[in-house]
Amino acid sequence: MTRSERLDPLLRVVQQRQDDAARVAGERERAHAEQEARLDALRRYAEEYSAAPATANNTIAPALLANRIAFRAKLEAAVAQQTSVVDSARQHAEIERARLLIASRETKVLEKLAASYRSEESRASEQRTQRELDDLGARRARVAAKTEDGTP
Repeated sequence: MTRSERLDPLLRVVQQRQDDAARVAGERERAHAEQEARLDALRRYAEEYSAAPATANNTIAPALLANRIAFRAKLEAAVAQQTSVVDSARQHAEIERARLLIASRETKVLEKLAASYRSEESRASEQRTQRELDDLGARRARVAAKTEDGTP
């Protein structure tokens, strides 16, 4: 078994790790995008709610005003909580991107090493073939020289 063939199982494992890292990074990116979309929707709703008039003549009962203020406070808290969820999702996505980058580098290093081994093995094989052809040519020349001398 050649050195390049011995690297093949390791290369398959590293490529599988890279594929897994890519899958997880994609999932984290999608999760981050979903959380970002939820935050945007929540912010739009909070803005619309704040901008909407309470009544047609802009007079409001104290109880309704208290409810409105309490609801706006809950909306603000929800926006703050969703912002932290988005930040967390962003951090997870960045971590997975870094893992993917590392896995990709490992794969490239092993692929280069395997290519180097294959190239080296190919050169060695070509040199071996050339030596065999040279030896065969030399033998034929000796046989031809003996035949010309008259020696059997």
